[in-house]
Amino acid sequence: MSKLPKEHQFIDLSDYGRPIARVIANTLKNTRFTPVDVTIAFVISGLIGIYCITQEQYWLAAFFLIFKSILDAADGELARIKETPSYTGRFLDSVSDIILNLIIFITLWQLTDISVYRALLAFFGIQLQGTLYNYYYVILRNRFAGDTTSRIFEDSTPIALPGEKQKNVNILYFIYKALYGIFDEIIYALDRNAAAGKPFPNWLMSLVSTFGLGFQLLIISVLLVLGLKAFIIPFFIGYSAMIFVFILIRKVFY
Repeated sequence: MSKLPKEHQFIDLSDYGRPIARVIANTLKNTRFTPVDVTIAFVISGLIGIYCITQEQYWLAAFFLIFKSILDAADGELARIKETPSYTGRFLDSVSDIILNLIIFITLWQLTDISVYRALLAFFGIQLQGTLYNYYYVILRNRFAGDTTSRIFEDSTPIALPGEKQKNVNILYFIYKALYGIFDEIIYALDRNAAAGKPFPNWLMSLVSTFGLGFQLLIISVLLVLGLKAFIIPFFIGYSAMIFVFILIRKVFY
């Protein structure tokens, strides 16, 4: 189920796991499994992948990291199929992602000769990348698909949707804001007028989708399998420069 109407759909390079995610979601639609259960499953898959990195089992690490990415899409698919959108699931998903990302880069720091400062810089960079991608994507979804569960920026605690508790939303929103607030503020400062501009062309969104977490995990997995784990941190530091390139393109042409 696409989040955008056909004319605004783009090739999302970070969303390669969507077909399998749909199969998983359709398999679970008549079961007791909830989207939150799937989110917990992707956390477990990510942790197994990280453990495999520490054991130098890179093919297994790649499998579990990519499987984590697939499950990351499956929880949202299941929520749409069961018609049970929730802010609890939305924030739990995002909080889980950023914590796993930090653990991945701390693990890579411990296994290479790269300084902890560069590891943290790479982590900061991938979070900014992901924030820009989500920023542009949610603008499109709000404008053309009527999606209001994902807001352009989370600047106030949302009202709980039917089936979820306001207390859970409040707690997860507080954690989300503490972890993501700085990234939202930086991206907004860099391109505060994006929502008022022209619709982003599909080709630009495809390029920006390389900032999506699925694509980031794919790059990490490929470099691990190729025995290039020492290049992962430098790569993401350097690739973060594309944030300014994409924003410049958006500002000049759209």
